[in-house]
Amino acid sequence: MSQIVKYKAYIGSLPPGKLTKEQLLVDELLLEEGEGLAVYYVPYEYVNERAKVMLIGITPGFTQMEVAIRSARDDLLRGVPPERIDENAKRLASFAGSMRVNLIRMLDQIGLPEAIGIRGSASLFEGNKALLHTTSAIRYPVFKNGRNYTGHSPDMMKSALLRSYTESILLPELTAVKDALVIPLGISVSGVIRAFVERGRLNGERCLFDMPHPSGANGHRGKQFDAAKAKMREQVKRWFDR
Repeated sequence: MSQIVKYKAYIGSLPPGKLTKEQLLVDELLLEEGEGLAVYYVPYEYVNERAKVMLIGITPGFTQMEVAIRSARDDLLRGVPPERIDENAKRLASFAGSMRVNLIRMLDQIGLPEAIGIRGSASLFEGNKALLHTTSAIRYPVFKNGRNYTGHSPDMMKSALLRSYTESILLPELTAVKDALVIPLGISVSGVIRAFVERGRLNGERCLFDMPHPSGANGHRGKQFDAAKAKMREQVKRWFDR
């Protein structure tokens, strides 16, 4: 269920155009603070339970937060229903920027389009969006000293604050999107998903563990991907051929 009604007064008051950290990293959108971290609201409650592919990032960064809040602001002014506001924000903002370009390229190379019967992975964010569910290990944007949290320091499963989000939000999402191939992006997210598998809360056969995080800051992305590409192609085919 969308929480946009709790935040619509502030979001609706934001000025036209792109938004700044001074406008978004504010008490009006703050969910929780602790352990040197700050967690902020973003309209990301939409869950596509019929998806065939589930992409899991670390946490929305500021780029994604800005796009999502801007989308919500514009939808509020147009009178869009709350549930659609979350769906629109997630579609526009998920992995927005260069990350989406890198991610689409990698998904194409592991044979995902052929496996699910589409022309290219880019269409998962457009005409074939019904096949995709995007989320994060921590659904809401997390910042450490005003900078994007990167999945380390603290470790998500060793931080009481962050672990609570993975267990109360991410785990139910994984259960709800029950038929999707789960693709955690990067080592830190894979660690969270592996912990669920080891505890018997998730079927490990659903999980493609070797996909590197698509961030441009991940300088090892190319080597990591090339080393695991053939194995991932086989696993993708096996999952969708079952």
